[in-house]
Amino acid sequence: MTNPTPAGSLAGRREWTALAVLMLPLLLVSMDVSVLYFAIPAISADLAPSGTQQLWIFDIYAFVLAGLLMTMGSLGDRMGHRRLLLIGAAAFGTASLAAAYATSAEMLIAARALLGIGGATLMPSTMAMLRTMFTDPAQRAKAIGLWSGVMTAGVALGSVMSGVLVEYFWWGSVFLVNLPAMALLLVLGPLMLPESRNPAPDRFDWLSVPLSMAAVLPVIYGLKEIPSEGWNVRYVVSITVGLLLAALFVHRQRTAAAPMISPALFRGRGFAPSVALNLVSVFGMMGSAYFTTQYLQSVLGRSALEAALWALLPSVPIGAAAPVATLLVQRGVHRAHVVTAGFAVAASGFALLSLAGTDSMVLVLVACAVLAVGTVAVMSQIMDLAMGTAPVERAGAASSLMETGGEFGGALGMAVLGSIGTAVYRHEIPASAPDAARETLGGALAVADQVPGLATVAREAFTSGMQGAAIAGAVVLAGAAVVASVALRRVEIRERTCETPDAPSELSTSGV
Repeated sequence: MTNPTPAGSLAGRREWTALAVLMLPLLLVSMDVSVLYFAIPAISADLAPSGTQQLWIFDIYAFVLAGLLMTMGSLGDRMGHRRLLLIGAAAFGTASLAAAYATSAEMLIAARALLGIGGATLMPSTMAMLRTMFTDPAQRAKAIGLWSGVMTAGVALGSVMSGVLVEYFWWGSVFLVNLPAMALLLVLGPLMLPESRNPAPDRFDWLSVPLSMAAVLPVIYGLKEIPSEGWNVRYVVSITVGLLLAALFVHRQRTAAAPMISPALFRGRGFAPSVALNLVSVFGMMGSAYFTTQYLQSVLGRSALEAALWALLPSVPIGAAAPVATLLVQRGVHRAHVVTAGFAVAASGFALLSLAGTDSMVLVLVACAVLAVGTVAVMSQIMDLAMGTAPVERAGAASSLMETGGEFGGALGMAVLGSIGTAVYRHEIPASAPDAARETLGGALAVADQVPGLATVAREAFTSGMQGAAIAGAVVLAGAAVVASVALRRVEIRERTCETPDAPSELSTSGV
């Protein structure tokens, strides 16, 4: 059994080794968001899913993950983060095995849903355990920087890994690669990871579980569908219903005797701005990815695997972004200035993207790299701020709120910037073009042989839409830079162990 690192003490080799153990499953959880990009044709040929089933195979993982993050973060605070992490690892491994050998579309959808449940236990638990293992502010900042980089890199690596595996093996191999990491976690976790939980937890508010899912899922669903389908009444209603239920969820957390998410978290100075700024940073990252992936394939004509490999290049400088941002803060630069600069760098990435033409691969890749560097620098610092502000015994709830905000930000980025790009695209496509061509660039290329010059016009129209969305993204991130400079100016991290007088300051160190 490993005890938590005493408050203020320096973590040693054991804690850093334990961090490495945590990073591999975290990488795989983030990779599962994009791991099906190249596997879906083989899955379609083998399992013959309907169009609706294919969409659910793609989306059910992210939906379940987003819907359960708050529940699992709060549950981990009560039952123990190591225990929940190991349960989640077992569930994730079992679901991966079931997905790899699925014999029907329904079975694969169910396995992907179980993967989402496992992922929802792993993500907040890993961050909460970092808060337990690294109590020294400087070391914690470095650990969280690594966490942020791994999360960001995982999404980019997932699509490439799936392309390579499907090229040489069968589609189930994209799930089987999860098994060694989860097995390693199950073996080493009880030996190397500390257990931490609130030693005097309130009773768990089970009514908040369906209420939180009912609030999150309709909003995420509506926002994800709008970029491709437009502002359909069904999606607007879905978002509206979700927001109404979110208001009801917030009301319950403020009035319940034992809320699932304690409002006291938001009384920690800097926590609420961190949640909001994290949402905006992911807004920019995912909003840009919506265009750049299509640009590489449909505008430049690269194959899916080629596009994925080229898209890895902007990920290279990400590894230095968080450490440099952390070093600046440790050398005395105020965190508000570092976060403001990060947003400014990310906004300049969008500005570069707005200059792209129909044959500007180098410029687009450089713009993506600049945007990614700025975004990761921001995310690492505000995540560290949020976790340093939150009490240790509520680290799981704090982490889950940050991650849920990130899910909303990503969906919102694709919806808002995607809608701007689509509007510009449709404005520039001639009215005489076939209906399919007026909907999407992919539709235009599919019927391009029927209309001379349509492919060129469609590519130019899509690029114009990307430019318009990039300008909007730059404005949003520049605004976030201003907000960060004001909201974080007087915020300092104070190590805290409890928020309320009746919450003991020591952590439980019981075994699994």
